[in-house]
Amino acid sequence: MNGEPQDIQTQLPLAMFILLSFLLFLCPTSLLTESTSLPSLPLSTSSRWVVDAAGRRVKLACGNWAAHMETVVAEGLDKQPIKTISERIASMGFNCVRLTWPTDLLSDPSLASLTVRASLLRLGLMEAAAGVQANNPEIMDLTLFQAFQAVVSNLADSNIMVILDNQITKPGWCCSKLDDNGFFGDKFFDPEEWLEALTKMATLFRGSTNVVGMSLRNELRGPNQTLDGWYKYMQRGAEAVHSANPEILAILSGLDYDKDLSFLSMKQVELPFTDKLVFELHWYGFSDGQDWQNGNSNEACGNATSNFIRKGGFLLKDGWPLFLSEFGVDVMGNSLADNLFLSCFLSVAAELDLDWAIWALQGSYYRREGQLDFDETYGVLSRDWSKARNERFVYRLAGVQKPFQGPGLSNVPQYNIIFHPLTGLCIQKKSLFKLELGPCAQSDSWNYTLEDDIMEKSSGFCLQVEDIGKPPKLGTQCGESSSKWKLISDSKMHIASEMAVNGSAVCLDVSPEGFIVTNFCKCLRYETCSPESQWFKIISSTRYETEQKALMDLLPTGALDVYTPIVGRRR
Repeated sequence: MNGEPQDIQTQLPLAMFILLSFLLFLCPTSLLTESTSLPSLPLSTSSRWVVDAAGRRVKLACGNWAAHMETVVAEGLDKQPIKTISERIASMGFNCVRLTWPTDLLSDPSLASLTVRASLLRLGLMEAAAGVQANNPEIMDLTLFQAFQAVVSNLADSNIMVILDNQITKPGWCCSKLDDNGFFGDKFFDPEEWLEALTKMATLFRGSTNVVGMSLRNELRGPNQTLDGWYKYMQRGAEAVHSANPEILAILSGLDYDKDLSFLSMKQVELPFTDKLVFELHWYGFSDGQDWQNGNSNEACGNATSNFIRKGGFLLKDGWPLFLSEFGVDVMGNSLADNLFLSCFLSVAAELDLDWAIWALQGSYYRREGQLDFDETYGVLSRDWSKARNERFVYRLAGVQKPFQGPGLSNVPQYNIIFHPLTGLCIQKKSLFKLELGPCAQSDSWNYTLEDDIMEKSSGFCLQVEDIGKPPKLGTQCGESSSKWKLISDSKMHIASEMAVNGSAVCLDVSPEGFIVTNFCKCLRYETCSPESQWFKIISSTRYETEQKALMDLLPTGALDVYTPIVGRRR
């Protein structure tokens, strides 16, 4: 992660705060997860998908856990037992951890020989050492690498996959253009030493029950980066990992802080083991300049999404797996810019069904940039690692933790889900005359047709506008203008129609109680306001549809005698 921005502060609008609190009461995070097991290993790739040994889609829903800082000890072991942390990660719905490490852990003998106790004490971290002694006494006299192995093993006990990420060479906070760790040949980035360390790490975890991949290098950057250097050494790095451990995925990062893989549109890597290759990108709101702070939110989202596709998202369409291995925000929602970015990001993650890893899991650091017990505001866990920092935030992530499509999920024909990124929920029908938000795993199935109808799949009824502030209804008058819905605004997330009475344009919206209504469309252009309650994303899914009572059962006898369903789905 290349620094966190200083940002303007705000709070969620009161109505949205009430809505999110209400939904959290109905669906606490303790009910979000189900018992899971590790997929059938090893993982490989099939076109753009990561799949298990049986060829079934495995969606990586990961969190970053830092172990590359000055102590070279996984953060948080002074706060809670390793087992407790691993179980808490699993309870929040994550199936994977991107565990970071510095090259020096395996290339500097003076560092590798240190025990956890010695590493903490050499930095004067007496309080942290006491905390580790109290919570994880069994690791205090292990070497740093043995402690690293213990973390991986504990994650395995909680059925959590691990991706080993070479974050930096010299232990410390990453990253800066001038830290001499940025690109092959920099002062602290000897490519031969790096290749040797990759080989050692891959070898040491050969046969592991839960290590499924290695990110070759985090955030290549700086004035010395070149395309020739990238192709030369990233290919050699992938070859080194694959030769040492052919079971795991080799994950290749881009240039410019891992924001740019656009060069792959002109020239792909030349490696024989393409079924083990994954590419990775990073995306933070502050990577988009000042757009989220100063511009129109729809324009900012449209521009940022287009940039993401241009810089690397195109790989999915070209049949290559793409892992969004870092994104992050102020988890408490104190940054207006971050809040808008997160809603935009979640819409893209849902639409593209991305594999992803949030920065970060850790709620604190032993020491970061000279400050002891540093509070990580981007951390999913609280500062004391005892709970989620913000349960509403965790619930939003739950909406994109499970796969929507991919090999082996089902034989169900493709249908649509209507996703609401502000809440992480999806539209469900409560009755013919009332729609509400609920967990996406229980979403109703819709078809967005070529005729601009939004049709409930089981009945063939179409969504129709009633009035301002009123719920839309499901009916049979699908030829009316009030039943035609278009995606407007630069974000393509305002779903708009016209009222039959006067032709006024209205958009789907969410009431504070969680019901779907229509209101005048807001913040379409120019304004610097928040349109998030009206942002919806129509996404494709092929996972099994939830068993549900057909809407036809709710109708009076004979109501369908003159109704003929409209067919044809938007592709």
